[in-house]
Amino acid sequence: MAAPKAFFKAFTAAVILGCAYYFNKAGLFQRTLEWIQGLGPWAPAVFLGVYILTCIFFAPSFVFTFASGILFGLWKGTLLSVLGAGLGSTAAFLIGRTMARDVVAKAFAANREFQALQEAVKEKGWKIILLARLSPIFPFLVGNYAFGLTRIPPAQYFFATMVGTLPSSTVYVYLGTITGNLALVNASGRTRTPAEWALLAVGLAATVGLSLYLRGIATKALKKNVPHA
Repeated sequence: MAAPKAFFKAFTAAVILGCAYYFNKAGLFQRTLEWIQGLGPWAPAVFLGVYILTCIFFAPSFVFTFASGILFGLWKGTLLSVLGAGLGSTAAFLIGRTMARDVVAKAFAANREFQALQEAVKEKGWKIILLARLSPIFPFLVGNYAFGLTRIPPAQYFFATMVGTLPSSTVYVYLGTITGNLALVNASGRTRTPAEWALLAVGLAATVGLSLYLRGIATKALKKNVPHA
């Protein structure tokens, strides 16, 4: 029984990696955005499903976070992006814990940084996950599978990921919202007033500044709690 089980796990991992390469190479996800835009009331649900797939198949999630601002605006776009990141990350997390566990464990066996991070998670749980999500030190997409090797409950991983991705997601969604608004203004032939431009610039600067500040704090805290990070 061990051999078929190992083969199935290896086959699953190979399929995920193969799909990731193909989808990115073919630009399938980028074309999907254009399709989502024409779905009307079904667009948010489909967007959420596609966002989950980006986390599983190593597609650049920030592209969809940016697009959510264009498609849905700041508040709805942020909600969908953060929820998508939480659900998608947890799906990859569970795959890393089950079907692809042997492959992931082998890949990170000699990684000192992750070993230290894993020990920190044992002691402080979701707090380390939150710091890792806020900080740019640990890669987001690969981390989803790697964190599956830890003992943290999936529910804690889900909520820590959502909170940790909120600052950076807000920045990308805000940029997408501005891009969408500019497109509408250009289409209507109206020009923005200096006050409107100033308000947009201040809002963007404040959002980026807060995100960078939180990332700096998280990086220092993560290095303190995980010496090799």
